[in-house]
Amino acid sequence: MKAHIASTLREVPAHDWDRLARSAGLYLSHRWLLGEESDPTATASYALVHDGDGTLLAAAPLYLVHSEPNDFYDPDLLELSGPPGPRVLAGARRGYHNAPLTDPGLSPERRTACLALLRDCARTHAERHDTTHWWPYLTQTAAEQLGAVYDEAAPQRMEDDAAIPLPGGSFEDYLASLPSKRRVAVRHERAAFRDAGLSIRHLLLGDCFREAGQLLAALQSAHGHTADDAGLMTRLLGRQAEAMGEQARVTAAYDGQRMAAFSLYYHFGGTTWLRAVGTDPSCSAPFAYFNLTYYLPIEAAYQEGTTTLHAGMKAIRAKQLRGAEVTGLFALR
Repeated sequence: MKAHIASTLREVPAHDWDRLARSAGLYLSHRWLLGEESDPTATASYALVHDGDGTLLAAAPLYLVHSEPNDFYDPDLLELSGPPGPRVLAGARRGYHNAPLTDPGLSPERRTACLALLRDCARTHAERHDTTHWWPYLTQTAAEQLGAVYDEAAPQRMEDDAAIPLPGGSFEDYLASLPSKRRVAVRHERAAFRDAGLSIRHLLLGDCFREAGQLLAALQSAHGHTADDAGLMTRLLGRQAEAMGEQARVTAAYDGQRMAAFSLYYHFGGTTWLRAVGTDPSCSAPFAYFNLTYYLPIEAAYQEGTTTLHAGMKAIRAKQLRGAEVTGLFALR
């Protein structure tokens, strides 16, 4: 096995990369990462491990971070133990879901050897830039496997991560998986929202990112993120729409010609990944947020044939009430 660092993901065929990324998630997919290369706040590189015949066995993005606009990815603001200021981030830099990529067919011994090579690439890359590296938001399995090649370093728990299993083949099957009282509550929330008379449209993000950016900024502001203004959110969604194309799906609720609420999600690797939700503060439809965050994306997931809705961090109790299973996310330095 040999490892080297590539300067662009264009050097790796999408089907070859995604063969490894499919089980790791959207935020490590070829198309998502290629879109992130245009972000001027970091310089992307990619650690690649190949077999003697040229087969890609393992990989990890490596970001030399120049400035970090997201506090949740700034190690100096997260009160993590260890040396201060690692400027190289290993793995996914966005999405709060991370793992090194390895071929699913590898034996445990070969996987460990690949992880050791990725570790060495990350260390060497960081040393070239006179800094250190870290892996944020690792899944529990990834943290345990990587910890074994970092002298059994103890991963630090960062956050909880929620995912809603979607059994069967329809929304009614999802409902049946909930306790009886929750089934009643979900039916009530769906009916009350439906009776408000908003029209539901299914769109590509490229067709509505300006409207969605306004609503996303309004929701962020309501949660205290005043720096996330409409201009910033519109630019962010516009860049995402350009990079992801037809994969960027939006379900939106309209009051006449005005978008009142939306959710943005992606289908990848058997999972529907909820990316963003926005609501108009003046939207009077009851339970609009719950319907756009959970119930309508779940319907879309069933239509696509995925088996899980990844709901992510925060508001964990609300997600558990809607059937989410919760696991940990970890940092390793």
